[in-house]
Amino acid sequence: MVLKRSARGGVPPFIVMDVMRSANAREAAGHAVVHLEVGQPATAAPRGVLKAANRAMGAFPLGYTEAIGIQALRQRIAEHYQSFYNRAVDPDRIIVTTGSSGGFVLAFLAAFDAGDRVALADPGYPAYRNILLALGIDAVSLPTGAETRFQPSPALLDTVKGPLDGLIVASPANPTGTMLDPDALAALADYCCDRGIRLISDEIYHGITYDGRVETALAFTDQAVIINSFSKYFSMTGWRIGWMVAPDDLLRPIECLAQNLFISPPSLSQHAALATFDCGAELDANVRRYARNRQILLDGLPALGMDRLAPADGAFYIYADISRYGLDSDLFCARLLDEAGVAMAPGRDFDQARGGDFVRISFAGSNEDMEQAVARLARWVADNP
Repeated sequence: MVLKRSARGGVPPFIVMDVMRSANAREAAGHAVVHLEVGQPATAAPRGVLKAANRAMGAFPLGYTEAIGIQALRQRIAEHYQSFYNRAVDPDRIIVTTGSSGGFVLAFLAAFDAGDRVALADPGYPAYRNILLALGIDAVSLPTGAETRFQPSPALLDTVKGPLDGLIVASPANPTGTMLDPDALAALADYCCDRGIRLISDEIYHGITYDGRVETALAFTDQAVIINSFSKYFSMTGWRIGWMVAPDDLLRPIECLAQNLFISPPSLSQHAALATFDCGAELDANVRRYARNRQILLDGLPALGMDRLAPADGAFYIYADISRYGLDSDLFCARLLDEAGVAMAPGRDFDQARGGDFVRISFAGSNEDMEQAVARLARWVADNP
C-alpha cells in the first residue's frame, strides 16, 4: 500500500546543515575539523544571559507565555530600537518568536497566500526560498552580482515580469555580508509602498558591521515586517529566540497563527534574553574578533586563488568565487572536508543557478581557527595545483 505523502516535504535540503552533519561525523571518527560552514558564533551566550537563565529557573514556573512573548521582553526590545536606531517603536508591535525561523514562517503565512509571488536576491539565504516553496508561494529570483553588490534595487525589480506581492531584503546579507546603505534601503521601501508590495526586512545581523552604520527599514516605512533574532550579534543560536516588528494590519493574524503553530516562544529563553541588552561590552568584543577573522581571510585567501570576494560589509561571511579550481562547489567542499579537514558551505545552497562557482565561508570562530583554515587550505591548494 502506498500512502499519501505531502509534496511540502520535497523542499531542497538546507545544505549547510548537511555539511555540518558530515563535519560532525568526521570529528566523531577522531579527525580534527575547522568549522567554517555554519553561521553561528563560536562563543556561548553572554555571561549575564547565563546568570539570568539560572535565576529564571528558580524564580518562574517556565510554563507557556503569551503567544507574542512576555511583556517585559517586548518592552526591552522597544527600548533597544530607541537606543540603537533612535526609532520609537510601540511594544505592542513587537512579537517574540521561536528564532528568526519562526518569524519567517509567521510573516509569510500572515502576509501571503498560496500562489503569491515574492522576490528575493540570488544568492540569498536558502530557507527563504524553501519556506516559501513549502507554503505554496512562488519565490521570484533576482539574480545579483558584484556589479549590484549582491543586493536588489528598484531597477532590478523593474525587470521582473508579472506582479509581485512581496520582497525580502537582508542587510547585512547572508551569504555575502553586503549591506544596503540608507538611501538604497529607502528607495526599496518607497518602491514597495508605491506598488503595494509587502517588504520583509531580515535584520538578524544588525550589530555585526564593519563598513558603515546599518539602518532598519522602520526608518522608512511602517508597513514592512522586520525580522530579527538573538542568535547572531547576541550569540544565542541554540536558545531559539527572536522577534519581529509587524505593521498594525498583521498583528492579530500573526498572534492567531503563533497561538496555533507554536503556543509560545521558549519561556526560559525569553527570560534569559532580557539580559542581553546589558551585555554590550562582551558582545562588542565578539564583533572585534569577527573583524580580526575577516581581515585574516581577506589577507590570506587572495594568495590562494580566492581573489574574487563579496565585500563582507557585515555579518560573518565571505562569499568566494572558486571557479579557478575547476571544481563544482559541492565537490570542492566535499574534498576540502575529506582531505584538509576544513568545512565550508557550497554556494549552490544560496544560488541554485550560479552557486556552483562559489563557497560561503563563515568566520564566526576563533582567530586561531581562521589562521589554521588558511594554512590548511594553502597546503591543500599546493597538493592540488
